[in-house]
Amino acid sequence: MKVKKVLLVALGCVGLVLGAIGAVVPLLPAFPFLMLAAFCFAKSSERLHAWFCGTRLYKRNLESYAAGQGMDWATKIRVMVTVTLLMTIGFVMMRQVRVGQIVLACVWAFHILYFCFGVKTRRAPAEA
Repeated sequence: MKVKKVLLVALGCVGLVLGAIGAVVPLLPAFPFLMLAAFCFAKSSERLHAWFCGTRLYKRNLESYAAGQGMDWATKIRVMVTVTLLMTIGFVMMRQVRVGQIVLACVWAFHILYFCFGVKTRRAPAEA
């Protein structure tokens, strides 16, 4: 069990670092990496999970989604545009691999449908 806990903490730290970079770098999506960090910390350490949930990074990117309130349109669009750009690069690079292109196209379509219809849309909080 201890090895599993250490691996989850390490994976959570990697997710946290990549998510922090993704919050700043436009082509790297922050959301999935921060979700990975939240999951790993929740499964490995209550203290790390509580710390992570208290960070501004978590509150700005995941808090409303994790609470079941959904995401505002700006966040949804940012996630969809980023994933679309990255998948387009993969699609172009796989021009000789038709099956790979078909799989990427299906994953992309599912992603768009999920974020449009599966994730609740909430109103953006009013600026104070």
